[in-house]
Amino acid sequence: MATILRRIIELAANRPSSGAGRTWQISARSSLGSFDEIPEDVLLQILSLLEPKDAIKMSLVCKSWRSLVSDDRLWIFFLQHQPEPWEAIFFAETNLRMGHPIQTFSHEMHGLSFMSIFSKRAQVPGSVIIDGGSGYCKFGWSKYDRPSGRSATFVEFGNIESPMHSRLRHFFFTIYSRMQVKPHSHPIVVSIPLIHYDDTESAKASRRQLKEAIYSTLFDMNVPAVCAIDQATLALYSARRTSGISINIGFHVTSVVPILNGKVMRKVGVEVTGIGALKLTSFLKELLMQNNISFGSLYTVRTLKEKLCYVASDYNAELCKNTEASCEVAGEGWFTLSKERFQTGEILFQPRNAGVRTMGLHQAVALCMDHCHDSELSTNDSWFKTVVLSGGSACLPGLAERLEKELQELLPLSIANGVRVIHPPYGTDTAWFGAKLISNLSTFPTHWCVKKKQFRPKSRFNLIW
Repeated sequence: MATILRRIIELAANRPSSGAGRTWQISARSSLGSFDEIPEDVLLQILSLLEPKDAIKMSLVCKSWRSLVSDDRLWIFFLQHQPEPWEAIFFAETNLRMGHPIQTFSHEMHGLSFMSIFSKRAQVPGSVIIDGGSGYCKFGWSKYDRPSGRSATFVEFGNIESPMHSRLRHFFFTIYSRMQVKPHSHPIVVSIPLIHYDDTESAKASRRQLKEAIYSTLFDMNVPAVCAIDQATLALYSARRTSGISINIGFHVTSVVPILNGKVMRKVGVEVTGIGALKLTSFLKELLMQNNISFGSLYTVRTLKEKLCYVASDYNAELCKNTEASCEVAGEGWFTLSKERFQTGEILFQPRNAGVRTMGLHQAVALCMDHCHDSELSTNDSWFKTVVLSGGSACLPGLAERLEKELQELLPLSIANGVRVIHPPYGTDTAWFGAKLISNLSTFPTHWCVKKKQFRPKSRFNLIW
């Protein structure tokens, strides 16, 4: 303690004198001693130069120091210097801390200090995150900056209806083995690709069956706590939103999902188009073959899609431009593409270019917005006007801008006003980062996870979906 006090005195002595700021009011019961005449704002700046643990120790000196150290401004400063962006931390702690259904600052938050939030976040156990994408999954630790590996996803093991327990068990054991961690040692957050899109009883039963199979398999492996939540909702959280429309360009299909306060509004309607990442890659392959551009494998085509392709703001105008660009693919050499670069992404808006009879992405989103508007689920129509993109192919440059432009032209003015399309906040790992927000909450795993003793197979337990 004496060492910390000496350090504060040194910092205060080296601080340029300033008349700015209000002087700390001495408590009738205790005093800051030599620091009584230093303005409060200056004292807070000095405390911010200490480590959080040293700041906590200062609160033990006297009541005046305790009051000063507990100032939210100091702990906001410490939170702003965490690996996660401060905006993401603030969003999570003010919107997600109480679990589902989503609640913003409420009476339960009243009086809760950021010092307490900082302390609890520091004690949250590390969690395993598995983002089960529709093509491949991403996995890693909640405390890491990004996923540590990728693997085939459980949806690709075959028919998910039945049997699935053995496939899921093999899948999870493979992930735990690659992460070199024992299942019983950490909670897990699993994201689930959107499947069985409609709101029929059979679809509900199928979703519940998959969800219960995931919980059952993990609890059989002695995982202490499990949070299973759909991919679309996690993508929305990563954009720091709890309501909006989440678009995921998956491996086989593209889903357009309305979400209100963290809940998928299936009664409003989930729109699905028959275009996905695989179709985009296959269409580029056809274009390359038509133009006598040779390639070694579909992997090469996918690499070219990721490096060179984009979505044109105006397709017809782009046809008149010189759009040549080149890139190198390891082991195959250099490739030069021209119109193929934007013709590939264009099938999201004009599927018939690829021989697919389905609505375009902009039409699916507009239809979804019409349903949301007509349903009057909220007194404020703005909840569905934020559109968040996710999925690898959603990272195509120009896609967000083109979709927003098409929606402005297609929708009635009353709905189009205020529509905003957000590029995938974290690229291909957008849903994984949504899971990371939940995993690092100061209240995790309490409000988001199910424990083994709470789980009842073949029940209607209110699990997050």
